[in-house]
Amino acid sequence: MAAAGPVRLWVRTEPFLVGALPAPPPARLTPHYLRKAAAYARARADQGCFPRLRWPCWRHIACGKLQLSREIAWLYFELFRGLLGPAPPLRLRWAEAEAACASAEELERERSKLSVDTLQFLLFLYVQQLHKVSLRRSLLGDEWPSPRTKSPSLTGKSAGGNKNWNDQEHLAFVQSHLLDMLELLLEPEQLSASSHSSCSSLVSYEAVCALSFLLEGTHSNSRMVWPLHELALRQPCQGHNGYSKVAQAFSLPKLESWLRSSLTANPLGMTVCLKAGKKLAWAQQVEGTTRRAKIACSARVVPEVSPMVIMSQVYRQTLAKSSDTLVGAHVRIHRCNESFIYLLSPLRSVTIEKCRNSTFVLGPVETSVHVQSCDNIKVIVVCHRLSLSSTTGCTFHTLTPTQPLILSGNQAVSFAPFHTHYPMLEDHMAQVGLATLPNYWDSPMLVCRDSGDTSVFRLLPPSDFYTFVIPFEMEGDTMETPGGLPQEYQEALRQREQKVQVWQRMVKEAGLSRALGTGSDPLSPVLIKTLWPSHLHPLDPTPGCLGIPSHSCLPRSVL
Repeated sequence: MAAAGPVRLWVRTEPFLVGALPAPPPARLTPHYLRKAAAYARARADQGCFPRLRWPCWRHIACGKLQLSREIAWLYFELFRGLLGPAPPLRLRWAEAEAACASAEELERERSKLSVDTLQFLLFLYVQQLHKVSLRRSLLGDEWPSPRTKSPSLTGKSAGGNKNWNDQEHLAFVQSHLLDMLELLLEPEQLSASSHSSCSSLVSYEAVCALSFLLEGTHSNSRMVWPLHELALRQPCQGHNGYSKVAQAFSLPKLESWLRSSLTANPLGMTVCLKAGKKLAWAQQVEGTTRRAKIACSARVVPEVSPMVIMSQVYRQTLAKSSDTLVGAHVRIHRCNESFIYLLSPLRSVTIEKCRNSTFVLGPVETSVHVQSCDNIKVIVVCHRLSLSSTTGCTFHTLTPTQPLILSGNQAVSFAPFHTHYPMLEDHMAQVGLATLPNYWDSPMLVCRDSGDTSVFRLLPPSDFYTFVIPFEMEGDTMETPGGLPQEYQEALRQREQKVQVWQRMVKEAGLSRALGTGSDPLSPVLIKTLWPSHLHPLDPTPGCLGIPSHSCLPRSVL
């Protein structure tokens, strides 16, 4: 729908990109039960339910009314907090308090101090309907059977499948559910006996402030981005949206009509990035051909909105980047194959999808890393949250303060401790509010019903564990893996180092050739098999044997 009047509104990207869990919502997380939860919270304002919802109150509503498990209740609560997010220093303070808890009771007492905005949290829960499975739409073969919801790819072709990244899906969702969301925010006296609105219903200013969680925009020819509630109070808009200074509220029918007429495509979203974003050629300076690689970046128009970097079809290349272009960016890595990708800057979020036989080394990620439909990839990252769906044979070396989420369709997943560093790593971790403790890399959560089989994942055996070297020179103070390694993995490395020393002493004492152990000596395979039962070992000269490309192919510094 074309925007009308001097105001243009659009759907914010982050509530859907980062906030919508890429899995079908629980059975009772529906508009009907959310309206009941809203009424329940308002009626118990004196008990810590409204206007801010404390964790104990949400836990009671979620477990007692919506029949969610305590783990899932905390997942949604913490996911919302991470989305809006306290400032990095407050994140670090919370991490310190959480890591200091010696028991589940202490942890629960710390969580009881936390609260969220009730109305915004209700909208966040409603957004989880984005991934609701519809039998009718499934039979039709299209979740949103409309040409307008097909977003282009870097090749200009239609690219569906990932609703979190499709800003046209976000717009269609809001347009389809706008009235439901407005009714969810209404005060009880504005609803009929059937919990629906009427033509005389009024929407409070606080409710419109909450709706700013989903909508923002601009006016006239301004290049500034404003939250919805500030635009709604502009004098030229009040006649269109039904604002009454006396009641300090909006007429619901007029407000809904104004919102619908003002909604337009997101000028800062993925579609615009693909069509008009700056094309980048990062891979050409390192290794391999750039003929197939397609990389685009959206313009950093306003500081309040994170830029987007989209990479597609990086094939048999090594790409290394640390720059302001990446700082705070949402990154999408799509259809990369047989490549090594190093993005050594603090990032906002990362999505890796449909990639094969590749290694991804990422800077600290402030919100989430989601891996989808990938085979045989390795991801090395410090991140706030990791989630994966439909992966096969993938390995994740992570440092994360939340449990990794195993969604549906995964097979042969391996989790291992974070095992590398680069000079700026700890500085970048501080920028996004990530600490070394707590670290739940080894405690994944099986979220979806069909992911309940614990055999889909394993913890990497210490005997198969090797450290990873980032072969670039950078300025900075980090000289070792933040937080160190778990004792059993450190012990495995120590024993392997002892074997290396024994081997070197044997070679020296026997007066053998220095070629022994380099692969050119006929005895090397025998000794290697004896000392290193794994197929990987530190003296194998084959490029990539340690999980990194041959140093002779790499630059000495990151681009």
